[in-house]
Amino acid sequence: MKITKEEVRNLFKHLENGDADSFFANVSANVDWTVMGTHPLAGHYTSLEDFRQNTFKRLAPCLTAPIQLVLKTVFIDGDTAIVELQATSQAKSGWDFDNQYCWIIEFRDKKIVRVRAYLDSNMVARLIAEEEESTKVYFNRG
Repeated sequence: MKITKEEVRNLFKHLENGDADSFFANVSANVDWTVMGTHPLAGHYTSLEDFRQNTFKRLAPCLTAPIQLVLKTVFIDGDTAIVELQATSQAKSGWDFDNQYCWIIEFRDKKIVRVRAYLDSNMVARLIAEEEESTKVYFNRG
């Protein structure tokens, strides 16, 4: 059974409403998730837990509020969906985190099994670098 635009839109409503756990309940525990780019979150993750720990949970401390995701576009071809998302929040250092994402999502039995995520690498790298630099602890050896 193929995925529909309506099903994808309903799934993403969870993220739009700040209910990430309900969204991720529709993702395979063994998801194959690749975050493209050359920033600290880029990489190939082979489990949902690995993905969440190394992306969503790493971003959270860098922001003043959770990212607000808004689904902009959905394209469906069989069991593959291509979605464009707008992600907004504010960096702790005060600038607007306004990123655009494109995810290519493969479904099996209505569950997400593979994702390739594209985003603004420079923006994510800046966000992570600023936060990690500001929280460094320096020890006086004297």
